[in-house]
Amino acid sequence: MPTAIAVTSPDLVLPPHDRQTPPAVVHPLDTLESSLTALHALVEQHGYVIALHSSSVEDSVVQRLHTARSVLESDRVALLAVDLPPLGLALLAQQLRQLSVCDFSPGVLASAARLLAHYIYAGALLGSVAKLDRVPVSLKSHAKSWVPGAQFAVLANPRPELVRVGQEELPGPEFGTRMHVAAGQPPSDWVTATLAPGWRVQGVATVPLPQESARWWGTSRLTEFAAGLYDVSVLYQLVSSVRRDECHWCGLELIGDRCGFCAAPLPPPPAQELPATAVRAASSVRALPRGAT
Repeated sequence: MPTAIAVTSPDLVLPPHDRQTPPAVVHPLDTLESSLTALHALVEQHGYVIALHSSSVEDSVVQRLHTARSVLESDRVALLAVDLPPLGLALLAQQLRQLSVCDFSPGVLASAARLLAHYIYAGALLGSVAKLDRVPVSLKSHAKSWVPGAQFAVLANPRPELVRVGQEELPGPEFGTRMHVAAGQPPSDWVTATLAPGWRVQGVATVPLPQESARWWGTSRLTEFAAGLYDVSVLYQLVSSVRRDECHWCGLELIGDRCGFCAAPLPPPPAQELPATAVRAASSVRALPRGAT
């Protein structure tokens, strides 16, 4: 069985691109007891579980995740806090689901989340930025947000950007992507009619707006979007091109500088030893007497 990929709510489960992509599971459940039972079953069935949660999710949800893992005393559960908007997190979970059926070990799959996140363009069309605190907003933009009919295109990842719709263009990816769009209120077709063609995306899918989106963006007047890699062969090549190491703490494979399961950082490489001749030469150098040049 492939490694299980979990998200914290059903609206973060995007439809699969193909029949080979396994579904995501929702964890934790409503109570600690049900969460324990479900997590134990997932570990028994899949061997390993990678649970993604937003850095903005309620503290009670995160606490239930950590408590369930602690009670089970399992080292086969990775809890990954992701600093992406809700729809971007859902797209990342979908990519990990695609890769879970490949020949990657659970450790590589978990640590690949940070790599894949760099290639996700996640943002929103907002009617107001007055309460937006996750992307830098200038005082000038705050003032303009009070103008009736003002709209702002905001990019939260991979780098923060904020532009006034109709006056500036939002920079997009320079590689092929597909875009997911989740419309809130009031409805707007700017993302699908203007942004998507401008970014030359290779397909647009409309999905329901995640419940967490309004809180993340600071307003319910939004249309959220996320564009990223979608071809599993491209995703596979991206992850497989990175050097693999072994975690010195838990022994799992990893890519990057941190283990996804135990969070142990990759130790720095050992200092290269000087050749014996260089050591002898260095030891033979005497300090100059004081005042000498």
